[in-house]
Amino acid sequence: MAKLKGNMLIAQSGGPTVVINQSLVSAIIEGKKHKEITNIYGSLFGIKGILDGNLVDLKKEKISDLKKVAQTPGAALGSVRKKPQDEECEMIFKNMQKYNIRYFFYIGGNDSAETAYILNENAKRVGYEFKCFHIPKTIDNDLKENDHTPGYGSAARFVAMAMIGDNLDNKSLPGVKIDIIMGRHAGFLTAASSLAKIYEDDGPHLIYFPEKPFVIERFLKDVDEVYKKYGRCLIAVSEGISDEKGEPIVSKFTKEVDSYGNVQLSGTGALGDLLADIVKRELKISRVRADTFGYLQRSFPEIYSEVDAKEAYKVGELAVKYATGKYESGSVAIKRERGKKYNVYYELVPLEKVAKETRGMPDEFINENANWVTEKFIEYAKPLVGKLPEIGVLKKYKVSL
Repeated sequence: MAKLKGNMLIAQSGGPTVVINQSLVSAIIEGKKHKEITNIYGSLFGIKGILDGNLVDLKKEKISDLKKVAQTPGAALGSVRKKPQDEECEMIFKNMQKYNIRYFFYIGGNDSAETAYILNENAKRVGYEFKCFHIPKTIDNDLKENDHTPGYGSAARFVAMAMIGDNLDNKSLPGVKIDIIMGRHAGFLTAASSLAKIYEDDGPHLIYFPEKPFVIERFLKDVDEVYKKYGRCLIAVSEGISDEKGEPIVSKFTKEVDSYGNVQLSGTGALGDLLADIVKRELKISRVRADTFGYLQRSFPEIYSEVDAKEAYKVGELAVKYATGKYESGSVAIKRERGKKYNVYYELVPLEKVAKETRGMPDEFINENANWVTEKFIEYAKPLVGKLPEIGVLKKYKVSL
């Protein structure tokens, strides 16, 4: 059977990351190697670019420039948060036929996988022959079928390093400090703050996850105990913490929503301010501060995981290899081999298994008090984040008269 011949189209979607362009560049470079791929186009701002006919010729890009782009954070083609409606799918296919697109690659999270699935199903329905592949990316680390996802390791490294610095700051000027970290439904990124704890009295002293109900009274008790023990308390909190009914804590104090109609969690300091006010009022502690890491976690230059960059490059490369081989569609998943030494393998899984739904932190990663991680999480996360800076401490020898 003759191989499908035509043009390749690639796009990026969802929140950008430090390593998302690794996947973009590897797919372009791999695409140039296959004769069945005639031209390589990029859609600006995800599927919106396909709808608007806003495409660029990526085959003309020099390899030397592409390699620089691979090491650059943020989505080089521009990103979007959009799920196509039925009538938009018809327009997408018209444009795909116009440009003879036979290979389509979408880099993103579960919403992007769902979009790829919708497009693939529509293609089947109208009899348009093309191959559709999802390339994983999300700092939330919440894609099903994956041990972890490209983007997470680098964002987790940022969180761990930021927390190391914040711990040193809090130790210098003791008080209660609350850091709000990204994670609507999954606490993986917040959990990475635990890697900052080197010495017994280091923070974060407490960590709270969206997977477990957040009870204000229990939170105050935890803070009070730590503060009395160390004279300070550093806390990491997922932005998506919710009460026993599953309602986000921050929704009680803000009605701002994002483009999907969800309560706006990132880009606002409402949750940190709320928790700081409660601690100050109820525990009578004068020095209480809060920071929201916000979007800095996603695309901070230089702070990246080498493992993350390597794996992000590999999934883009493999997606094109799968597409030019015997496979019609799918999502490239990262699996971890069992054993003490860190090693991964890659597997193509059906789009529908990654689309729409997400996964959270497993119970075995969260301690029984729901305010810290277990050793199993530490073992899981360390290889993804990489070696962290060494921290020196004074012995503080007493002077005697």
